[in-house]
Amino acid sequence: MKIALTADWLPVFAGAEHVIAEFHALWPQAPLYTAIANHGHLGPLDRADIHTSTLQQWYRLLGKHHRPLLPLMPRALERFDLSEYDVILSSSHAVGKGIIPPSSARHICYCHTPMRYAWEMEEEYLRDSRIPHFLWKRIRTYLRQLRRWDMTSAMRVDTFIANSRSVAERIQRIYNRESVVIHPPVADRFFSASLEQKKSDAPFLAVGRMVPYKRFDLLIECANAHQIALTIAGTGPEEERLRRMAGPTVKFLGFVPDEELCPLYAGARAVLFPPEEDAGIVPLEAQACGTPVIALGKGGALETVIEGGTGVFFEEQTVASLKDAIDRFATVSFDSRTIRDHAKQFSSEKFRKHILQVVD
Repeated sequence: MKIALTADWLPVFAGAEHVIAEFHALWPQAPLYTAIANHGHLGPLDRADIHTSTLQQWYRLLGKHHRPLLPLMPRALERFDLSEYDVILSSSHAVGKGIIPPSSARHICYCHTPMRYAWEMEEEYLRDSRIPHFLWKRIRTYLRQLRRWDMTSAMRVDTFIANSRSVAERIQRIYNRESVVIHPPVADRFFSASLEQKKSDAPFLAVGRMVPYKRFDLLIECANAHQIALTIAGTGPEEERLRRMAGPTVKFLGFVPDEELCPLYAGARAVLFPPEEDAGIVPLEAQACGTPVIALGKGGALETVIEGGTGVFFEEQTVASLKDAIDRFATVSFDSRTIRDHAKQFSSEKFRKHILQVVD
């Protein structure tokens, strides 16, 4: 069986790239086709046989900013010649599934979500991207065209894998397709972290890329208002603004290498997770380290966090709702071993086993 892997784009090694890394671990000789790649910054994927599109040279000329190239990516991925392969396994939250498979091949798509800025978050995308208002009409026209292309490319997929039940529902609603649910994997190293006794004065922790929908601003507002010790790990375009917002109880760590995340999770009082994510790997990594999670009660977190057992939920993205959850959290006794045992069902080993079953 000759298998090829495809991905949207590879500028950083983040959540979706961890999934692709698991594919690469299963099939290390399989080539990986993608629109652009930031070679040397992709963790284990730097060892993969990566084939980039004709947009790679423009990516370098643009100072390694890939977003201006988004309108050109659908056609760029369609130009790849995959005629020699029996199976194409794509990782897609945007254009990754848009390759054109040969008629004799099976195309299996691990779908992180149907592209949300095209189907469900158009207004948020326009507002948060800071695109000048006079360009909005043109962007809306482009998004309508993108939706048509996205529906067409969905018909090229033989089997969909959804990364959560909420994404499976979205695939059904938008594409009218059934899917198999396989949650994203937690790397083995998180299960080897020492289970520390949680200290009542330990800071709360937030981890992730600093972009608007992650709602780090909500965490900072709550920490400022109630003098809550909060540590934030990550970087991103919102970092400068968030640092200006932060009061004396908020500490920024900047970029934290993967190998240093385990003790960081293990030493936190709890991990705060305010965004509505389709799946969300941060709550799973925290639980693998035995650390409870305080999460927004929407999206994928509802499938991976147990209320009162491995964490607590808050209902709205407001300071009052988050503070109420923090207060309720303080009244619950959590067991680190129980939390880790719950997370084991999302291990890399289980993930690989399920992916192999689908491909076989």
